[in-house]
Formats: sequence, structure tokens, C-alpha cells
Amino acid sequence: MAISYDILIVGAGHGGAQAAIALRQARFEGSIAIVGDEPELPYERPPLSKEYFSGEKAFERILIRPAAFWDERKVDMLLGRRVVRVDPEGHSVTTEDGETIGYGHLIWAAGGSPRRLGCDGGDAMGVHTVRTRADADRMVAELTDVAQAVVIGGGYIGLEAAAVLAKAGKKVVLLEALDRVLARVAGEPLSRFFEAEHRAHGVDVRLGVAVDCIETDGDKVTGVRLKDGHVIAAQMVIVGIGIVPAVQPLIDAGAEGGNGVAIDGHCRTSLPDVFAIGDCALHANHYADDMPVRLESVQNANDQATVAAKTIAGVEAHYDAVPWFWSNQYDLKLQTVGLSTGHDATIVRGDPATRSFSVLYSKEGHIIALDCVNATKDYVQGRKLVVERRAIDPALLADSKMPLKGLAE
Repeated sequence: MAISYDILIVGAGHGGAQAAIALRQARFEGSIAIVGDEPELPYERPPLSKEYFSGEKAFERILIRPAAFWDERKVDMLLGRRVVRVDPEGHSVTTEDGETIGYGHLIWAAGGSPRRLGCDGGDAMGVHTVRTRADADRMVAELTDVAQAVVIGGGYIGLEAAAVLAKAGKKVVLLEALDRVLARVAGEPLSRFFEAEHRAHGVDVRLGVAVDCIETDGDKVTGVRLKDGHVIAAQMVIVGIGIVPAVQPLIDAGAEGGNGVAIDGHCRTSLPDVFAIGDCALHANHYADDMPVRLESVQNANDQATVAAKTIAGVEAHYDAVPWFWSNQYDLKLQTVGLSTGHDATIVRGDPATRSFSVLYSKEGHIIALDCVNATKDYVQGRKLVVERRAIDPALLADSKMPLKGLAE
């Protein structure tokens, strides 16, 4: 075996970087390496569809830490390597080029790969997903030749990309298969607000539509054909329809899981000395009534990374963090706390027409989540309501003149 580390971290995203940082903070003195399939040092992913794509931030500004930081903390960076096999008995992994790397403990933070279109033309030139710096760079390089772009998927990635394209002066058509955007993560009041905002900025939002194929000139995209036969002209297509968790090497090695790899409250998988964190980790979440979920967020990746690192270092830790998310579109800042899945009632606090309001979600009378648009005070003060699952008179919650802080005390 050529090389071996006390801790081997597979994945150079937020989770992998935070795991290494947390290990050193916990005074772990053994050897650490991060294996990443990209050539870059760990960097922030959310700006790829926002500030980096728009040119507002240079790549150096989205690095999680500069090179000197990792050198000072003796964290080896094994970049441009993709792990394709895990040998739990031999405590080693194998990369795509056949290199074997040993480990004492393995932290799997590989995230996932963008779900791609399965239709004809889905791999044509000009069809993009947004997951890596290279993805964003390819889109930026093509923008000058783009008059109209089609965005497929009305989730956060699709909406953020549509906002950047619209601000850049491009004609944008956004296609969503369901009857509203953000349908999987938010209630109807928030969905309708963002649909109206995008339309007000010139985006052609089309709901309940299905894609038949991508039309090309033989190599490059020329349009998107819908199931009804209508063709939308396009010189660029951006696909934002979710991710496929990158867990196959663990599943092949015998780990429990399916839509992600199953972990316990300490982020351990069923394989000995193997932990998993971040987008690919399937865990029972208190804020989802202990149902198994995967959370695709920086918060989740960082918090699970810290739990795994502390557990390895012998410090008691258990994952039970309240989920939070954010999205920037135009001059709107959406902040979410909690999980609205399974809610049976929504309460709109404030007037959406003012572009500053909140949507509170309740289940059986208890607050389980908040979506706050340009309403940071509600977001900060409402966190306690979610953590404690408070039951509060909806009329009081709807009164925007009544601070949530007073209701939380």
C-alpha cells in the first residue's frame, strides 16, 4: 500500500473541509487527508449558481480556506482523484486510476452528482448542470452567444440560475413539471410569490410542463421540445432537478442505505470505522419526526462533519441540529429554519406585496418551520418557536407588529 492516513476524508466540499477543521480543533494529532475528484481546494458551492456565476465573486473569494491554512494544519490534499471502491476489511479505498489509500477512519463526504435528463439530447453541448466550478465556468464561457436560455426545474438551483440569467439581460424560460415552483420544500404562498417575482423580472415561468427531448443541430442545443410538441428555442439549457447521492462504493461494500447511506446519530455507517456526512447521509431527523431524510445544505454538512470529527476524537457528540437554508434571488434573501414537510397549515405574516414577509408552517398546531423573505428578524426570533415546536394562536403569529421574540418567551 503506497500511502495510508489515520483519517481519510472522501469529498472536498463543505463537509469534508469542516471535518478536517473540526478534527484539528478537537486536538486530533494524527494524519489527515482529503480526497477530492476536482483539482481545486475546497470551495463554497452555493455561490456557483449565484455570485460566482454572475461574476460578483472571484473564485478566490469562495475558497473555504486558502492553501496555507491546510498546510499549517497538516491536512494533505489529494485532488483530482475519484474513489470508486471501498474495502472495509482492508481499511482502504481505491481510486479510478487504481491507486490504493489506506485509512484508520474513513469520513465519506462525497455529496452527489446532478441528476441529468434521461431524454434524447440530454448530453448535448450547451446543456448544463450546476455542481462544480467547471460547470459554472462552462456556462459563463457560453453566455455571450446566448439570447435565450431554458432552465429545467423550479427548485432553488433553477430559480437562482434564472435570476442571474435575467439580470444579465438574457431571455429566460423556466420549466417546472409540478404545478408550482419550490413545491417539494415550501408552501403555496411562498411558491406563488417567487413565481410572480420571476415573471416581474421577465422570466417566462411555465408550470405543469414535461420535457420530451432536447433538440440539437447535431452537436449543440437549439431548443427544448415539450411533450405537447411545442419547441422552445434555446442556446443554453440549465438542468436543476436534484442530485443522485454519491454512495455506490459504500453500498457495494455492504453499507446500509439506498437513497443515501444510512448513519446513526454519531454519523457512523454500518461499516466499521466508516462515517458519512452531508448531502449523501441518510439520517433520522428530529425535525422530520425522526423520519430518515437527506438534507442538501451547508448547515447539515458542517454540523454532521463536526459530530463525526468529535466522535473520532473521543469527544461526546450527537447530531440534533435544527436545519436551516438560504437562497438569494434578485434583491430577495430567503431564509428558512426547520422542515416544512408534513405541515397541515400555513400562516402568512406580513404582506408579500411589500416583499418582506414570512410564512410559518404548523403541524397539529405546533410550529415546525419558517420561510422568511427579507425578514431576518423573524428568522432569528422564530428559530426558538421551531426548536421548541411551540403552539401559538395563529392570529398572534400573523400580526407582523407583534415580534416573534415576545411569542417565544
